[in-house]
Amino acid sequence: MTNQSMIGTVTARGLHEFVASQVLSRYAQARTRAVDLGAGPGAMCERLSSLGCQVLAVDRDPAVYEGKHRFVAQDLDQADFACRLGVASFDLVVAVEVIEHVESPINFLRNIARLLSPDGVAVITTPNVDSLPARLKFLLKGNLRMMDHGSDPTHISPIFSDLLRRQFLPRAGLQLREHLLFPPNGYQLTRNPLAWSLAMAASVFPGDSVLGDNHIFVFKAAA
Repeated sequence: MTNQSMIGTVTARGLHEFVASQVLSRYAQARTRAVDLGAGPGAMCERLSSLGCQVLAVDRDPAVYEGKHRFVAQDLDQADFACRLGVASFDLVVAVEVIEHVESPINFLRNIARLLSPDGVAVITTPNVDSLPARLKFLLKGNLRMMDHGSDPTHISPIFSDLLRRQFLPRAGLQLREHLLFPPNGYQLTRNPLAWSLAMAASVFPGDSVLGDNHIFVFKAAA
């Protein structure tokens, strides 16, 4: 296997490791058919391969891909991109920090549902705009954390957990199987000691998304 340290990633520090060890390791088995949407250089592809998966890497720009697995150049804003990749062909669909870049999150999720085999699961991560720091920033400045002028300019589609569950998933044909947060008990992107204070304050706020900088959702096809 290609040394994982040889392939970099621009995602949050530790997010790949957390997703691989705490989530993917429970769903990936030998010869699991996996597709990594928005693969970038291929760091997550290598992690999937190390878990025994047969991996397909997908991204818009083949020039950025550094991995050894089969690669398909695909625009994930295309309405029916699942048709090209293989309907019902994958046991595991992975998209780490991708959905916030697409023009239509519902279309993206609908294609993910079409890619899944009958017992397959999808693991999707995205910036947590429901967190306590995000709520405070919006209250004080009117800007969405990790979606404002200081963030990646290609972050165009914030994903709110409540709206995702009530509206997006039913329209896309998906059901929520698991929801995790990273980091699970606090904030990595907030300076200390403010991060500690906010983590303590979060305990009095309602909802299951006030902690963490990133959502990690696990979906299955709707019955």
